[in-house]
Amino acid sequence: MAEEKKVAPIGVWNTVKPFVNGGTSGMLATCVIQPIDMIKVRIQLGQGSAASVTSTMLKNEGIGAFYKGLSAGLLRQATYTTARLGSFKMLTAKASEANDGKPLPLYQKALCGLTAGAIGACVGSPADLALIRMQADNTLPLAQRRNYTNAFHALYRISADEGVLALWKGCGPTVVRAMALNMGMLASYDQSAEYMRDNLGLGETSTVVGASAVSGFCAAACSLPFDFVKTQIQKMQPDAQGKYPYTGSLDCAMQTLKSGGPLKFYTGFPVYCVRIAPHVMMTWIFLNQITKFQKTIGM
Repeated sequence: MAEEKKVAPIGVWNTVKPFVNGGTSGMLATCVIQPIDMIKVRIQLGQGSAASVTSTMLKNEGIGAFYKGLSAGLLRQATYTTARLGSFKMLTAKASEANDGKPLPLYQKALCGLTAGAIGACVGSPADLALIRMQADNTLPLAQRRNYTNAFHALYRISADEGVLALWKGCGPTVVRAMALNMGMLASYDQSAEYMRDNLGLGETSTVVGASAVSGFCAAACSLPFDFVKTQIQKMQPDAQGKYPYTGSLDCAMQTLKSGGPLKFYTGFPVYCVRIAPHVMMTWIFLNQITKFQKTIGM
């Protein structure tokens, strides 16, 4: 009985550890990336170039504006990244077990990434909606501003004013974006890491940094069109007659394509890529450091 009591907590920790580690690493990375993410959202909302947005925000709103919505960003990582990375670790472990412990082929890893991204996006969609609205609030006329004080206040107000299901407004494109991002990120990371390590003979640090940069670029290229549509859907407001500018994600995509062409979906791509790539890199670096620390203390 004593042995069973000792084994049980260890078994529980081994199960939840991928989720805890994933969420923690994502939250740490978000603390660094939040200002770039804010600039990216403002660019997508038509506020100008990266330089002009940065200058205007510093002049009119102060440096604190770059961290507006940080609580929602952290909540998003605590939900989305926790579920995404935790699910991915569990799915790949199960797939590897079914494959007799052999390394998984690239397509299986991509499928695991697609599934994990969808799971994470469904869990994290309410926090993502709160984040987008908090970041876009200062771009609205004074009469239309929601003035959320923090992420939990935003979630409460959205539920009270628009209904609980409104927390998942834009969930469709959010899920698709997450699936595209994870497929691009995971597939390209494994391939580039293998090439850099085996063909170029790079060391561990250089391989991680280089592969993460390639991974971030591919993730950005795959996911930005969906991110653009998601942002437009989540920040839209009804006009005086109560009519929304878009009836849904497809309508938003078609109107955008008609008015601006395919390149309109890649508005803010340099900033988005700069934001995604470092976040991918830092998430993996933080995750690696957390795992190493846990091993040193016997966790």
